[in-house]
Amino acid sequence: MTEFSFTCTGVRADRFAAGPTLVFRLRVTASGDEPVHAVALRCQIRIEPARRGYEPAEADALADLFGERSRWGSTLQPVQFAQVSLMVPAFTGETEADLVVPCTYDMDIAATRYFDALTDGEVPLLMLFSGTAFTGAGGFRVEPVPWDREAVFRMPVTTWREMVEQHFPGCGWIRLPHDTMDALLAFRSRGALPSWDATVRALLGEGTGTDPGTPRPASTLTRITGRTAP
Repeated sequence: MTEFSFTCTGVRADRFAAGPTLVFRLRVTASGDEPVHAVALRCQIRIEPARRGYEPAEADALADLFGERSRWGSTLQPVQFAQVSLMVPAFTGETEADLVVPCTYDMDIAATRYFDALTDGEVPLLMLFSGTAFTGAGGFRVEPVPWDREAVFRMPVTTWREMVEQHFPGCGWIRLPHDTMDALLAFRSRGALPSWDATVRALLGEGTGTDPGTPRPASTLTRITGRTAP
């Protein structure tokens, strides 16, 4: 049976993708001299947060994911990043292929919050492979790609930030329910506010000179949405 091994040799942000996308470069190696007609590959990518150190500011930003730093010995568990598929074309011995990973800037997603909290350095990733290979010199035979195939890779934080900046330059992104969006739109229309930034600043009290730390924003949101804080 053909033995397969995988190595990630690099990553880049796809500048021409419609949405945030990372492209990992994979090296696929097959033992022996028989041709490989194709490999239907599945790849699960996990973040291994325990494999790097953190500055105090990063630790503070990660508190909502892992809790207080004193508890990280038990809470710093792997975080699911992506699960993607790839069809590797025919090769003999060794080849390279691009693994395209669509990403999100949704801050409700744990992986996104983790990436956003990092200021520098590298993200330790574990790539887990499985799938089906079609091999053989005369005709073909079907072989599994074992579940224990894996590769480690350290992705530069700058690559993630470059990708985000391409699609959300100088901005953040939050997801809101439809009724909250409708209420915000009504508030913006009543105040003839020129942008969503101005709308949020008005709710925070900056538009009227009110200290953002005062209770006014909460009471305003309650008035326009009919909700109270949880």
